[in-house]
Amino acid sequence: MPQIDRHKNRTVNIEFAAVEDFSMLPNPERLSLILITSGSMSGTLNERPISISAPGVLCLAETDDMKVMEKQNIAAQSFHFHPEFLNTTVLSETQGYFPTGPRIQTGHSLFQRDDPHTTIPRITEKAFPLLFEWFFILGMKVQAQSDSRWVCRVKRYLIQILGLLEDLNRNGEQSPVDSVLEYIEMNYSRKISLEDLTNCAHLNRVTLNKMFQERCGNTAMGYLLSHRLKVVCELLTHTGMKLDEIARATGFEYDTYLIKQFTAKKGISPTKYRNTTRKFATVQ
Repeated sequence: MPQIDRHKNRTVNIEFAAVEDFSMLPNPERLSLILITSGSMSGTLNERPISISAPGVLCLAETDDMKVMEKQNIAAQSFHFHPEFLNTTVLSETQGYFPTGPRIQTGHSLFQRDDPHTTIPRITEKAFPLLFEWFFILGMKVQAQSDSRWVCRVKRYLIQILGLLEDLNRNGEQSPVDSVLEYIEMNYSRKISLEDLTNCAHLNRVTLNKMFQERCGNTAMGYLLSHRLKVVCELLTHTGMKLDEIARATGFEYDTYLIKQFTAKKGISPTKYRNTTRKFATVQ
C-alpha cells in the first residue's frame, strides 16, 4: 500500500517491506530494490535464468517478468517506488506549461534491460554492511514519518543506495582504482584524506594519482570532490534538506565550505542552483 504522508496530506507511492516473500514480484507499478540478507533463490527473469545468493541485491523494473523456481532459507527486505517518485513534483498551476519536473538521474542503469547483468549488481563484502545500514534507515524513515521532511530523507538514502549499486555494477574486476572508487562511494560522507586513499589502494600518492588521471581524468582527491558535488546536486534538486544538513551528509562538514567549493567548481551558488533546477517545483 502507498504511504499516506500525515504531515502534508498526500499520497507517496512507495512501500517498504521488512520481510519480502517474493510472491508479488515484480510489482507492476513500481521499481523494486530487494536486499537479500541470507539464503538463495533461483528462477527466470524475462525468460533468462537467474540465481542470487546472500548477500545480494535484486533490481526489478515494473515491466519485468520473474518466476521464482526455488528458494533456500531466503530472507530479504524490499523498497518499492513508482518511477514518478524520482521526479520533483511540479506545482499544479504550472503543469500545463512544464509537464516534466527535475528527475533523479542516479541509478537509471539498474532498471534498464539492455544488459541483463544490471538486474543483480555485484555486491562486495565491504559494501554489504553499508547497504544493509542504509536499507534499515530508509525503512525506518518510511515507517516513522518523523517530521514533514521525511520524504527528503527517504530520497537521500535512495540516492545513496542507487549510487553505490550503480558504481559497484560498473566496476567489474577490482583494480586499485576500483578499490578507491568503492571506498569513496561508501565513505564520502566522512572525512577522507589522501593517505586514506593511498592506504586503500596500497599505492603511493604519485602512482595513485597517475592511475586516476588515466582512468577518471582527475586526481584521487579531485575525484572525491567531484563525487561529493554530484551527490550535493541531487540533494539540492530533489530534497528540501538545508545546506548544513547536505554539507554533513556529503563530507563537507560545514555549509560555508560547501558553498565555497560548490561555487568555485560549478560557477553558481548552491542556493541559486537549487532555485534554478527546482523552478516551479514544490519542496519534497
